[in-house]
Amino acid sequence: MNIFIDSSNEFLQAEQRLILSGVSERCLCGAFMLILRKRIDQSSFSAYFTDIEYNRNFDGRIKTIINDRMEVTNITCDLILHSRGMIPELDNLVAVEMKRDGHLETEKSKDRIRLQALTKPKNDSETYSADGQVFPQNVCGYKLGIFYEISIDNKQVNIEYYINGLLYKKFLKNF
Repeated sequence: MNIFIDSSNEFLQAEQRLILSGVSERCLCGAFMLILRKRIDQSSFSAYFTDIEYNRNFDGRIKTIINDRMEVTNITCDLILHSRGMIPELDNLVAVEMKRDGHLETEKSKDRIRLQALTKPKNDSETYSADGQVFPQNVCGYKLGIFYEISIDNKQVNIEYYINGLLYKKFLKNF
């Protein structure tokens, strides 16, 4: 979480002009990814990868989650920090969903539900079967999910952290 917080602070300061220009979320995620990658490389997580819109499991299958209605749904996150299957016992670390505040509330809600499903523990026997060695059929077990909502008009970002399938903490930050 500290690496993400430091990366977010640097992103909001260094890329303020880009953020305020109204470019696509994909462009903003790319700029954020470069900053996050630099900090990851300087940490004990340097074996992990930062990827934008990564949608595959280690074996090439499309990533899926089980949503709040117990339906299997394909998944593509805006930005993830993961091992690409190289570290099975701790493959998925961080999933980020980035939005501008102008999106419909239903779209924002879908992102939040996705983050809850992604951060659900692997040992939730009702939904997933995984022993730490075998990857589950549906993606789960991310240590941290982050909803990152940018308001250009207010020069603010709403940040929500999800851990173990639940909202852990949320706050507003000015930039």
